[in-house]
Amino acid sequence: MSTESTAAPGKLDAAVLKIAGVVVLGAIMSILDVTVVSVALPTFQTEFGASYAEVAWTMTGYTLALATVIPLTGWAADRFGTKRLYMAAILLFTIGSALCATADGIGQLIAYRVLQGLGGGMLMPLGMTIMTRAAGPERIGRLMAVLGIPMLLGPIGGPILGGWLIDAASWHWIFLINLPIGVIALVYAQFALPRDNPSPSESFDFLGMLMLSPGLALFLYGVSSLPETGTVSATKVWLPALAGALLVVGFVLYSFKPRHPLLDLRLLTNRNLSVAAITLAVFTIAFMGAGLLFPSYFLQIRGETTLAAGLLMAPQGIGAMITMPIAGTLADRVPVGRTVPFAMLLMAAGFFGFTQVSTDTSYWLLGGSLFVMGLGMGGTMMPLMTSALKTLTSHEVARGSTLLNILQQVAGSIGSALMSVILTSRLNGSPDIPGAGVTEAQLAIAAKQDPSVTQQLPVEPSVLDRGLSFAADAFGTTFWVAFGLVVITLIPAYFLPRRKQSSPLQEGEPQAAPVMLH
Repeated sequence: MSTESTAAPGKLDAAVLKIAGVVVLGAIMSILDVTVVSVALPTFQTEFGASYAEVAWTMTGYTLALATVIPLTGWAADRFGTKRLYMAAILLFTIGSALCATADGIGQLIAYRVLQGLGGGMLMPLGMTIMTRAAGPERIGRLMAVLGIPMLLGPIGGPILGGWLIDAASWHWIFLINLPIGVIALVYAQFALPRDNPSPSESFDFLGMLMLSPGLALFLYGVSSLPETGTVSATKVWLPALAGALLVVGFVLYSFKPRHPLLDLRLLTNRNLSVAAITLAVFTIAFMGAGLLFPSYFLQIRGETTLAAGLLMAPQGIGAMITMPIAGTLADRVPVGRTVPFAMLLMAAGFFGFTQVSTDTSYWLLGGSLFVMGLGMGGTMMPLMTSALKTLTSHEVARGSTLLNILQQVAGSIGSALMSVILTSRLNGSPDIPGAGVTEAQLAIAAKQDPSVTQQLPVEPSVLDRGLSFAADAFGTTFWVAFGLVVITLIPAYFLPRRKQSSPLQEGEPQAAPVMLH
């Protein structure tokens, strides 16, 4: 059965909302998976007898797979159609999840996580493309607000869900839970997504793929190795990062020559897209980098359980859930240059609260800071994506969403590495405990999580108190850097459009095929 969208301009009809439901399911699987697995790293160490550096590759391998496959998504969406490719991505992610649950060694788990990442890497850019085409230019903001829901719930629900599944069942269930969601998403997609209308005429940019995909993977490998080594001079860091950067630069220089490049950088000549992309990149470095440290503060400095740390993060999601629907509606009516800077100021105010952390900072203050930060976040990320995509033509949407997703992935990895290195260097700057091979801060954190370590290495209580205070100051210093980056984000945000944007689709270009259910 076919039904065309009959909703009034700006409103989301039932057919469009059904399509949004498919995309949200895929996004939930992808985003929740990252946060759930991050909670399970200590469990993997115990189960597989591996070091933290080894189990961290269950995260890094997934990220590298994402970076490898995302550049191919724009071309593949045009060539094979978004529906077929989206369903293939869900299937690949689900199969990877099932295999992860069967792993009996850390090497197998890392390999299966790479397979899972190949599917997961396509879900977000394809989802954004599907929703943008379905909504049309006048409703992108509202639909992006719907897509933002899993982005908000992932960092909150992931630690809570992961901690509960590991405690109540076993680590296998953090992967097995994706199976029923994947099956439902596949069936749902078959009936809800519009019929494909692929454009097979474009040639595949094979040379571009040989430069961009390995380049991104090598660069992110080097950056991801930075927290482990603690220095950019380590061969494991600078060599792959440099090689990857050279390949990416080579791709940038080459990409303007072919008619259909793997990643269409010509889109950056669109001023609205380029300004929104720069703002989004700086914002992502600050938010994604510091976002991983919020639960770490609760776990390491305050000695909370994983479940409690997840619950303490809830105010951030509540704040974002309040402003995101409002921001989505405003993005369709009011230029983002008039709203995003105010949201950035809220983000900065929330971050400032965490620059003051100590060993006994009031949870009311921290919860309030997270809530204010969430209010700002809800008014920032999706409006920026809306601003970037709504001035693109129907054909350019797949390429534009791919470009934004690559940018976010690289910026998030840089932010995580930057904040981790700053925090680690500050912790290592604490006074050493003679003959113990650890600093006072490191021992205090270990004792906070497992008091029995003081039986193996007896020290005066004053030493632990001093070390914990030093560790709290290290977190505060790191949050100062994140605060500074959020403030810097106000500079590109100032150049966001302050007049209503006109879409090529509104100026006469034929829109994508009408929304159909069959």
